[in-house]
Amino acid sequence: MPEYLRKRFGGYRIQIFLSFLTLILYIFHRISVDIFSGVMFMRLTMKLDAYLVVFILVTVSGMYAITGGFAAVVYTDTLQTAFILLASIMLMAFAFKEVGGYHELQENYLHAIPSIVSEGNWTSKQECYTPRPDAFHIFRDPITGDLPWPGLVFGFSILSLYAWCTDQMIVQRCLAGKNVDHVKASCILCGYLKLLPMFSIVMPGMISRVLFPDKVACVVPSECLMHCGTKTGCSPIAYPILGMELLPSGLRGLMLSALWASLLSSLTSVFNSASTLFTLDIYTWIRPVATETELMVTGRFFIILLFIVSLAWVPYQVTSQSGHLFEHMQAVTVYLAPPIAAVFLLAVFCKRVNEQGAFWGLTVGLLTGMSRMVAEFAYGPQNCEEHSLCPPVICSVHFLYFTIILFVFSLLIILGVSLATEPIPDRNLHRLCWTLRNSLEEREDLDKEFRAKIVPTPVIQPDMLEQDQGCLWKACDLFCGLEPKPDPRLAPEEPVPENTKVDDMLETPFGRRLVKASGFLLVILVILGHICYF
Repeated sequence: MPEYLRKRFGGYRIQIFLSFLTLILYIFHRISVDIFSGVMFMRLTMKLDAYLVVFILVTVSGMYAITGGFAAVVYTDTLQTAFILLASIMLMAFAFKEVGGYHELQENYLHAIPSIVSEGNWTSKQECYTPRPDAFHIFRDPITGDLPWPGLVFGFSILSLYAWCTDQMIVQRCLAGKNVDHVKASCILCGYLKLLPMFSIVMPGMISRVLFPDKVACVVPSECLMHCGTKTGCSPIAYPILGMELLPSGLRGLMLSALWASLLSSLTSVFNSASTLFTLDIYTWIRPVATETELMVTGRFFIILLFIVSLAWVPYQVTSQSGHLFEHMQAVTVYLAPPIAAVFLLAVFCKRVNEQGAFWGLTVGLLTGMSRMVAEFAYGPQNCEEHSLCPPVICSVHFLYFTIILFVFSLLIILGVSLATEPIPDRNLHRLCWTLRNSLEEREDLDKEFRAKIVPTPVIQPDMLEQDQGCLWKACDLFCGLEPKPDPRLAPEEPVPENTKVDDMLETPFGRRLVKASGFLLVILVILGHICYF
């Protein structure tokens, strides 16, 4: 995605800026969330020490992320998905059977109150331990709701635009598809799979509160510390405690395997995507004559560097004993994603946007989001027991409303600066924006002259064209994902064979109709789901 912005706008500053920002988001959000979740789950289910959990997660995920590369991540993700789906559906069935069915869940959830709500002279506020009356409704009050419906509809749409359309982890998999039919079909399949967590994860979590209110819904700090190791709440253990209490021994092992698989799958995906960003966007900018072997080794060493950073981040996660840590890590994405989403949206659908508008819209938007994020980190988010000391002008706006405001603000800056500066000629935008997506004219790349000024002519390294290699060396290259041929980016250009079919990457009429029908059905199911839980 940073590479696309370089071709769309020219220059390197947006590409490098976005690459560094994405790496920061990966380290302080995705990796941190995965490690934090693993520590919480395995401390409860297997009574493992927090540092041992982190060591196992990092070591195992690193073994096949470093040695196998992207291919290993894809194959293991596919296999682990089957375990995750099987375990979650199985646990859902046991949970609904134990609670007495869906109607019993609706009736009993609103009365799932812990028996201990006071300690000494201190008594918790009622709203801290009483379930919300709108718990079974998606569209909640726009003022008093914890997830107001305008923010749900528009705010989450902006965050989804960032997560599903611009995140390197998703885009990298789409670019690996055989053709457009496969890419579209896989994305729609992901959409269908995203309907399952509502019933296989969210509702079992609610059932867990009904069955174990003293543990899951605890409000007394000493009780929470005893049950889950934190003083501010034990809601993160709702799902694993359900499996530990309801499933028999054999099936319990399957559920634990699924939990481990989900954590490892997420970690390896982050490591591989971060390595790709650093190697292709940053390292090649620093050293443009790098060979394929050098890029491979650099990517592996960068993963090791991520391991070290992850381990250094663990003591804060373990010793903070703060239930707000998860909210802090989520805030990193919530307050930094809208400007990125705005840049990509306008880059695709508005050819009038130029490099100056994109850069300043991204910069000002990120600084605005960081001001809110730093304020929450410094003062702490508001909760039902105490009010945050954060100034109301900064923190009184709901984070979903702030997401909408920041997104619109970034859009206006991008459009304003772009309209005040020179547009990009159409000859530089063929097949880079929506209106010119079907153009057959030759494109003049914007970064061609700029690249020629700072990038020396690539020099073919001796190891690139070496043909006579031993069996052990060839096996090592194959194991590390290196093909036994020169890197086309660095090797001299070769003529394209006459029998090569460019249309192989395009859609087929039958595939296009099938994908459209599946997407239309998915939209109908989503609308019906929202109507059902209005």
